[in-house]
This record gives sequence, C-alpha cells and structure tokens, in this order.
Amino acid sequence: MAALKAGGADGIRCLPCGDRGVALELGNVIDRALNRRVLALARALAGAPGIIEVVPTYRSLLVEFDPAVVTPAEIVGLARAGAERSDHAPPARRVTLPTAYGGEFGPDLGHVAAVHGLSEDEVIRIHSGRDYPVYMIGFSPGFPYLGGLDDRIATPRLERPRTRVPAGSVGIADRQTGVYPQETPGGWQIIGRTPVPLFAPAAPDPVLLRAGDLLRFRPVSPDEYAAIAAAVTAGRYAPETEVVEDD
Repeated sequence: MAALKAGGADGIRCLPCGDRGVALELGNVIDRALNRRVLALARALAGAPGIIEVVPTYRSLLVEFDPAVVTPAEIVGLARAGAERSDHAPPARRVTLPTAYGGEFGPDLGHVAAVHGLSEDEVIRIHSGRDYPVYMIGFSPGFPYLGGLDDRIATPRLERPRTRVPAGSVGIADRQTGVYPQETPGGWQIIGRTPVPLFAPAAPDPVLLRAGDLLRFRPVSPDEYAAIAAAVTAGRYAPETEVVEDD
C-alpha cells in the first residue's frame, strides 16, 4: 500500500499501517491546539462505515478499518471532511484524583523541590493547582500522557529508572506529568500516589481516563488516602467527575 497524502490546508498525511490500518498525521509537535484537532478528527471518524477503531496520539490518529468496506483513499476523504468541520471542542470531562504527596507516596518530592529552590508544599501547590489535558493513553493500559505541567516544576527523569513503581504513582518527567496505572518499571520523578485505580481489567469500562479528558490532582493526607483506598477495595468509591467547558 503506497503512502497517501491529504493535501490542502488541512495538512493531513496518511501512512499505511499494515493492510488494515492507516496513520493520519496532522503535525510533528506536542501542542494543545494540534491535539484538539486530532481528537476532533477521531470524533468525526468514529462510527463511520468500515472504521473499526480510532486511536488518538499527541499529533496523529491510528485508524483501524475493514478493507472490504472502506479504502485508505476513502479514509483520507473522510479525514478531509472531518478537518473542515468546526474546531469548537465539546465540553470536557474533568476527573479529580485524590493524591497523597511526599513521604512513602512521593519519594522524589524533596528532590524536585530542591532542584527548583522550592519547598515541598510549593511543589504540591503548583502541581495540584491546575487542570491537565489528557493528550493520549499509552505506555501501559490506562497510562495518561498529560499536558500543561508548570515549567517551575519541570524536572528530568531519573538517571537510573526504578525496577518497580507502585500502581497509582504520580510522576514528573521533563515537562510532562502522569500516573502509573500498574506496578511497572519507570524512570519518572515520583512525587505522590493516588489510591484510585486507573485500570481495572474486570470492569465494564476498564480504563478510567480517555484522551480529551481534563485531570486534576487533589492533595489528601495519608489518613484520607487510607480511607479512600479502603472504600475502593470495598467497591464504595467513585472518582469525582464533572463536565466543564474546556478552554
């Protein structure tokens, strides 16, 4: 399958991914406006005849399709039509995660504070003081790649990654922040932890967050963390969510 390009002002490039997939590239930078175009295109293509699944990333969209129903050229046409639609984003879902910072929950909080000449409380205030757009899900099931980290606490990854990072750990890597859904190796600076599971394989909807959501961290004490963790285990806790206008 030859590479196809959707020319014109939309600037969409179409690349083959096997015989049942294409990647629609909209740019080559990590940018909020570009990601919103990707998400708008995902909404436009989802459910179209022959489209099996759409997977958004920072700057591109993977489209899995049925070649008996639709061709790559037709997908490019659908992409062009989608790109010409309004860029107005629908209201976003904001999910709030209770997070215990520092101590056993965030062993790198002191290092992040020292690097930037801040107190630990200042780092917590800065990190929890804004909404983070969920650009994409990747790395491991349910892992959210978040935009919008304040430059005042942007911190390089660890020189030597840990072999085990607990599930729920909240980390910083350069100008990104994110949450580890499972216990995995990882090299991010761990500043806190949430007791709310981001990936529950047995649940009807196993992944808590999705691209296009907004995520906010709410600082909690170790005692409140323990209480929420117990409620999660007992099946009596639902994450706080609300619909907001995403500017």
